[in-house]
Amino acid sequence: MPRPREFDPDAVLDQAMRRFWERGYRATSIEDLVKATGVKPGSIYSAFPGGKHALFVKSLERYSKLVVPQKLGELEAPAASVAQVRGYFDGLVRDLLSPEGRQGCLLVNTAIEKAAEDDEAAAVVRGHLARLERCMTHALENAVRRGEVRSSLDAAGSAKLLVATCQGLMVVGKANPDAAVLRAVVDNAFVALS
Repeated sequence: MPRPREFDPDAVLDQAMRRFWERGYRATSIEDLVKATGVKPGSIYSAFPGGKHALFVKSLERYSKLVVPQKLGELEAPAASVAQVRGYFDGLVRDLLSPEGRQGCLLVNTAIEKAAEDDEAAAVVRGHLARLERCMTHALENAVRRGEVRSSLDAAGSAKLLVATCQGLMVVGKANPDAAVLRAVVDNAFVALS
């Protein structure tokens, strides 16, 4: 009969998620995960068949479940409009300018580091991008109906542009956390909506 688990899998995922977020997949070793989680390697492999990679994918899923909703906030509300889209970008700039924000977004970091070679990680990243695009499309459709943006605005196409701008902003913000640069990117993205 197998021994009962002596750890909380969610707590392990939280610690692993933080470590992958800080260091990335490649720079995080099993030893790093053991140190971060306090769980022995054999227990990690037992709880997460596939070891480090399985723990990484589960960490991405947990990030999507716990962190992403906090970041999206009011952008996911049924009444969201251009103000919530702008609020999302303003929050992103604030995050990028904070010391903690320099580590960026775990999903964007994963897209850069691993998505081209890892179908499971790429699927989680694509799910996040699709969710963000749906939120922005919905908000822009509301904005068109309310007359907050030009009536000819292609909400779906503009949402794609804003999602790409958002991802680029996070990359630029990691390398060059300059408030004027980041705000200029956001301001110019919103000029396209006028």
